Amino acid sequence: MRKAVPKVDLNGLYIEDVEPDDSLTGVVPIYAQPVREEAPDPPEDRKIEDEADVSEEPEQPREIIGYLVGIPLPTGLYHPRFDLLAWEAYQDAVLEAQSDYVDAMHDWREQLAEGEEQGEQPIYTPPTMPYNLWIEGLTPEEIAERTKPGEHTEVEKLKFENEALKKLIEDKDRENKNALFEIYSILLGGE
Repeated sequence: MRKAVPKVDLNGLYIEDVEPDDSLTGVVPIYAQPVREEAPDPPEDRKIEDEADVSEEPEQPREIIGYLVGIPLPTGLYHPRFDLLAWEAYQDAVLEAQSDYVDAMHDWREQLAEGEEQGEQPIYTPPTMPYNLWIEGLTPEEIAERTKPGEHTEVEKLKFENEALKKLIEDKDRENKNALFEIYSILLGGE
């Protein structure tokens, strides 16, 4: 079963969930599909050899139009935004930790080869991934605007009126039962 992952725009704002081709981890760029321009038909008197040269076009850099994010989207955000700068800083820290580990292993192996006394074998320790890569994309004012109580729809108004009428009927029914009870008490020899 494939797992849906969030798709974000260039600013990291959530667009939709998509199902990637394989198991995705991390952040993967989405590229725009290159637009192929139709080459004009060569004149009929041209040699076939020239056609091979015409079809070879230099590769153009592909434009990034968004990202697939293999990091789960938390609940409770109104307009989720993936912090691409924090992700890039984390990736830089991972690369630095890997480089430091490779350097330490190189030094440790050189000491071993030269017969010098060496300490413990270095252990790679990756940096901890930030827990807050998904952040709120709306300002507090925008959230307040979205969550303030608005005008009720016609159906909601009718439901409120219906509930109020039901309560009124129940109250009147209770009053009628109490009045009947008092009448029976008087008739049966009460006061």
